Amino acid sequence: MSDTAVVSVGPKGRVVIPAGIRRELGIKEGSELVALVEGQAVVLVPRSAIKSRLRSIFAGVGESLRDELIAERRAEAARDASDDA
Repeated sequence: MSDTAVVSVGPKGRVVIPAGIRRELGIKEGSELVALVEGQAVVLVPRSAIKSRLRSIFAGVGESLRDELIAERRAEAARDASDDA
């Protein structure tokens, strides 16, 4: 299957993704897509693909970034409290 197709914008801005592309990407009714603007283009990406990519990017992070941020904020608050005393 070709990786390009021409589609038209219908009422209320709706666009129909061709069946072949939906099959190829496993997009079914109710699938969530993320719309990205890249330059002058609109790119639709399955949300599951973005989640998978982010998980692989951050797989090597040992400590939780959230826990690290909380620890930094607590340290700043403690410094501020001691400066005020």
